[in-house]
Amino acid sequence: MIDRREFLKSGSLAIAGASISTAAFAFENASKMRSAPEWRNKQSDMAYRQLGRTGLMISEIVNGGDPVSTTNYQMVERAIERGLNYLDMAPAYGRGECERGYKLIIDSSSKREEVFMTTKVSGFLEIRNRLYREIFDGLPEGKKQAILKKAADIRYERGVDEPGYFLTYWTGQQRSMDPSYLANAMVADYAHKVEAGREYKDFIFASVQGSLQRTGQKYFDILMCPHGANSAEEVQIPEIYEAFDRLKQEGLVRYLGVSTHNDPAGVLRAATKSGRYDVVMCAYNVINGGYMSDAIREAKAAGVGVIGMKSAMAVATHHKNLLPLPQWRIDKVNHIVPGDMKAPMKAYVWSLQNPNISAVISNLWDNKFVDENLSLAGMKVELQPG
Repeated sequence: MIDRREFLKSGSLAIAGASISTAAFAFENASKMRSAPEWRNKQSDMAYRQLGRTGLMISEIVNGGDPVSTTNYQMVERAIERGLNYLDMAPAYGRGECERGYKLIIDSSSKREEVFMTTKVSGFLEIRNRLYREIFDGLPEGKKQAILKKAADIRYERGVDEPGYFLTYWTGQQRSMDPSYLANAMVADYAHKVEAGREYKDFIFASVQGSLQRTGQKYFDILMCPHGANSAEEVQIPEIYEAFDRLKQEGLVRYLGVSTHNDPAGVLRAATKSGRYDVVMCAYNVINGGYMSDAIREAKAAGVGVIGMKSAMAVATHHKNLLPLPQWRIDKVNHIVPGDMKAPMKAYVWSLQNPNISAVISNLWDNKFVDENLSLAGMKVELQPG
């Protein structure tokens, strides 16, 4: 068995070598691990796809948690009436307001049986980054500069900032990778001072308990940890697996997932090769799709369910400080996807033409968004060359 410290040193630059046994397990045994299809809220006007080896048959359009609050949730009830059956949330959305809003929607055991519910462990990465940063701040200036150079080199070698692969979905997104890569550059020398403590697991346990209390539920179908992984190293943390195993044994969660906006192909590949992640929600759209297709195909082959996010945000945004978006993006989706639909709707349709993903996640801000976006489920189009 590989030594823990060597495992942590390897990082994603050597993930293929460090994870041979888990990768082989994931790929060779995917078919044996698949669960039987599990249906909830099946309706004739909605299309469904299996979420990898979990067996969960989820609606092609799933509900994003950003708009949900205790004063704005009726549109979700409308979506459920139309066959949507997957609800996404996180403690970070409205500082828990999203999860409290879902409590008003799923307020009985019969309603709980109609949907799959996913929450995330928000803030997990801040612990890892803080622990490494505290060590970094105490180092001599020469050592600091060497670490910063190593972090920049790793980031450059992986191409995570390459235009077309990296897309800005919120202000400060690119800077959010800085602490992650600083930590990654320090793993080889300082992992023994940071990893294997109780802080990781204690935070996960507390996060799940808080989410259960805010939603008024007894369990979640999927727990995503980390929330917003920036790099492969962040899905190679054994304490995540250990905490998940305990939560699963206690009946509080069923499947392990991760979400990622930055380096989504790298994180998806690492999660797949780990053999531990059942679901990955990753940025996937008409702009970065060429970078993502192989990783998504590999995940499907290994039984990992993939949910595409930020599909519409490649061509539309509610962040005013990101406007105007480049016109060429809008022109591209209008050229590739035929018809008179709005560009964001075309962006969802484009993503859903990929049979290797299970669904796209959509922020259903009001009933108009519900009616428009849910109408796309099951739509098949002949894409034009890009």
